[in-house]
Amino acid sequence: MTELLERPVVDEPKTIEKVAVVCSKGSLEGIYPALILANGARMEGIDVDVFFTFFGLDAIRKDRYAKIKVATVGNPGMHMPTWLGALPGFSALATKMMQRQMEKIDIPPIPEFVELVADSGVQLYACKASVDMFGLTMEHFVPQVEDIISVGEFYEKAAGGQIIFT
Repeated sequence: MTELLERPVVDEPKTIEKVAVVCSKGSLEGIYPALILANGARMEGIDVDVFFTFFGLDAIRKDRYAKIKVATVGNPGMHMPTWLGALPGFSALATKMMQRQMEKIDIPPIPEFVELVADSGVQLYACKASVDMFGLTMEHFVPQVEDIISVGEFYEKAAGGQIIFT
């Protein structure tokens, strides 16, 4: 009877060896989690790919990545009425306040952070479907972007790793 209860021993990995981060939001609070997770993983020696899709592409667009703002309208994390977030200048104010707080704890601005993670070995990719939908090309992206790839290619790169969606 004990033979039936015994399970084969399976060697579980002791650590995460690979992660693939999907960044789909183009706001400050959408982009920073992806970059922080990627940076933290590299600091632990974990291989990292970051796949930027839909509005997450703003994090790697030359014309937008230095101008990312906090989403104040309809953001439940702001803990305030939606109409307040829609007031002119409120998003800029909230963004400035958030940037000051991040600076205090030594989190770099997005352009510097993108360069930092790429220099550490993180591979950055743009989503082909989103790029096509928005009419973009490689020329629209910062030089740290490795390539524009399909979802299938992303899954090939992510094989054997943990996928994190931010």
